[in-house]
Amino acid sequence: MTRQASTRRAVLRAAVASAGLIAMPGILRAAGDVQRRNISAFRTHDWRDHFERLGKGIIIADTASMMLQHWTTEGEMRLYPTSVPLTDELTKRGYTEVVEKRKNPGWAPTPSMRERNPEWPAYVEGGDPTNPLGTRALYLSWTYYRIHGTQDTRKIGRKSSNGCIGLYNRQIEEVYDRAPIGTQVKLI
Repeated sequence: MTRQASTRRAVLRAAVASAGLIAMPGILRAAGDVQRRNISAFRTHDWRDHFERLGKGIIIADTASMMLQHWTTEGEMRLYPTSVPLTDELTKRGYTEVVEKRKNPGWAPTPSMRERNPEWPAYVEGGDPTNPLGTRALYLSWTYYRIHGTQDTRKIGRKSSNGCIGLYNRQIEEVYDRAPIGTQVKLI
């Protein structure tokens, strides 16, 4: 091997090594971002930080972590992944409660939904596979706001709703069975 060939290889090795080092901070930053997002996704809340007593039960829906926590009157807590509103303007935050429960609820778009999406149907029967409320719905004291199931499981874990909190159908059925009318709710 000639001295010139070995020099070229040395230069090439040095260039590859320095390119790796130059790219490394970006790779490390990206890995750090992933870790932060994963940590925040599993944030849980203590109901005592939001309510004075358990009463008939408590639901806290966290729109940032896309999780819903439900406590029964006995203090048993379960955690569920959710879909959340597309934008901050589409939801309310604060205290409300469950005022009605429906199995296989029918769905009608709100006036503002109809304005944004005039092609949507005026009404979809309960039990219809295209019904966006899924198999169960908890109606809140706020007009048009619900915690409900969804037929479209791709929505869970995403900003995808027009204001409601969505769960997998099997999970809203569980919450529906465990949460009586009067369950306290907080959306944060």
